[in-house]
Amino acid sequence: MSTPNTPRPAGGTGGTRPAPPRQAPVGAQRPAGAPRPGTAPRPSAAQRPAGAPRPGAPRPAGAAAGRPQQLVRPAPKAKVRKARLLISKVDPWSVLKMAFLLSVALGIVTVVASVVLWSVLDLTGIFESINGLLREIIGSETGFDLMEIASLGQVASFATIIAVVNVVLLTALSMLAAVLYNLSSTLVGGIGVTLTDD
Repeated sequence: MSTPNTPRPAGGTGGTRPAPPRQAPVGAQRPAGAPRPGTAPRPSAAQRPAGAPRPGAPRPAGAAAGRPQQLVRPAPKAKVRKARLLISKVDPWSVLKMAFLLSVALGIVTVVASVVLWSVLDLTGIFESINGLLREIIGSETGFDLMEIASLGQVASFATIIAVVNVVLLTALSMLAAVLYNLSSTLVGGIGVTLTDD
């Protein structure tokens, strides 16, 4: 014999259990625009910041994580710089050294050039032609020989003496010119020079 289903009293030990939440049936339809339960809403195209990649798009290989892609700009063309300088003082000691070295080089060139010139004149027979011309002018009885007056040794010795004198004179004159330039630059300011980038 079955007993009727009668509700138990509220104060009893076996009170009523709360009803479980209803679950939507599997085939039920959701309203349009409602998000799925448990999923965050996707931002629309208007809500994404400009330049941000799409959530599914691949990142470029060189882009760092979390950094926007930077474009490489060409380097700006360098401007030509100009600088105007004044040579207000010249060191006499440096001028003396440079003048001495240059005058020594010029003396060596003088001696070598004189020896080479004498050798060329001797090989081409210029001395013999000059001797014959002088014999015809002065007379055949005179025994004039240009080779005795202008021999190779005498030409080299004369050129060496000239080179030594040039070394002394050029060195002294260069140092004197440096001193005079320093004195004149205190009055007029010196020589202006403009330097530019090539």
